[in-house]
Amino acid sequence: MLGAMNTYDFKVRNIDGKDVSLDEYRGHVLLIVNVASKCGFTPQYEGLEALYRKYHAKGFEVLGFPCDQFGHQEPGDEAEIRNFCSLTYDVTFPMFAKIEVNGAGEHPLYAYLKKAQPGLLGSTGIKWNFTKFLVDGKGEPVARYAPTDAPKSIAGDIEELLR
Repeated sequence: MLGAMNTYDFKVRNIDGKDVSLDEYRGHVLLIVNVASKCGFTPQYEGLEALYRKYHAKGFEVLGFPCDQFGHQEPGDEAEIRNFCSLTYDVTFPMFAKIEVNGAGEHPLYAYLKKAQPGLLGSTGIKWNFTKFLVDGKGEPVARYAPTDAPKSIAGDIEELLR
């Protein structure tokens, strides 16, 4: 699937277990994030939700992909993750089923994103939870942000793409 034309060519499973084509988000600016409930960066859910609420009506989506590959920081199942996100951070942006972002079991979407937007010094591996990929309205990944980059620091880049 690495020959995919863009982000819209991928199918993913949502947190309720239904298959979803990312083509449903065609024309939207996307922020794709691997998330975890027990991570030092977990409070970023608040910032991600703030971005979603601020820009959603203008064509912006945050897509959250739980991942348990870093320090076993997402041990729960999808129901536990959904409840945690809803009750703790009032998350209303789309959440998806738990995936792997590195290694033999990595999701094809993440293989594509990492190839399109390598990290520091060209590295492709995801280093930790809350790595963020910004995708333009044509489905092209245009930026990659480190886990330490606060969601609010990305707002200017999102605004540029929404113009």
